[in-house]
Amino acid sequence: MQLLTGTGVALVTPFKEDFTVDTNALERIVNYQIEGGIDYLVVLGTTGEPAILTKEEKELVIHTVIKANDNRIPLVLGVGGNNTAEVVNELKTRDLSAFSAVLSVSPYYNKPTQEGIYQHFKAIAQASPLPVILYNVPGRTASNVLPATVIRLASDFKNIVAIKEAAGDIVQAMKLLQHKPKEFLVISGDDMLALPVILAGGAGVISVIGAAFPKEFSQMVKLGLQRKTDEAYQLHYQLADAIDMIFEQGNPAGIKYLLNELGLGNDVVRLPLVTVDDALKARLKTFTKQLLSVATVR
Repeated sequence: MQLLTGTGVALVTPFKEDFTVDTNALERIVNYQIEGGIDYLVVLGTTGEPAILTKEEKELVIHTVIKANDNRIPLVLGVGGNNTAEVVNELKTRDLSAFSAVLSVSPYYNKPTQEGIYQHFKAIAQASPLPVILYNVPGRTASNVLPATVIRLASDFKNIVAIKEAAGDIVQAMKLLQHKPKEFLVISGDDMLALPVILAGGAGVISVIGAAFPKEFSQMVKLGLQRKTDEAYQLHYQLADAIDMIFEQGNPAGIKYLLNELGLGNDVVRLPLVTVDDALKARLKTFTKQLLSVATVR
């Protein structure tokens, strides 16, 4: 699964002021990512606010991204949930021909045991016609997919090919890298830990900050994969403050404001999320101006 190596970006779902899906903005964002050197795009991941989209809106987002991408780079579709039967049914009935893999989050709210998590992903692996990327994000799901469970799944099912590891724990990521099957990919789900994970043997990142700064972030990832450590960390520290800021008041509120500053879409989110406050907007605006001025000088 070399197509999952490098920088993936979790796409936002842009909204108009009336809260309807802004397909024109979504097309601009897709083009901006591709022109910025991103390796693949993730559709309807957490950053895309799928929890508050209707079935019809999800179809609109999928159709818009497929059309805008025009087969230029691989697409990954978020297909996950805490109702195993529902996820299995979607995998069996949805047309997935435009996608290279699915990203499936560990069940949230239910708080299953490790055996429950294993059985959930076993059912998904058996139903999926595409390679499966596990998604571990304990901060959202209230349960951690432990390395032993990941390695068991990766060993038992050939189509479970990777994990987006977003526990925010570099030690846990290193344990995965130490014990995983050879071809299994560990993909960072934390922008701040992307470079350390890559340098420890990770395959890349599924990023949020990369949506706003695809050139800089994807270049950092490339340098990390090439083991050009000093150059990679120079870019990492250049972006580090923005990474912290975009998550301060929730994702995707922060990244949507940056996209607004870049003229790609506005910063509208749907309840229960709200836009970032004026103080954070000012800091993000200042950061963007500084970064763009440095890029211009370069």
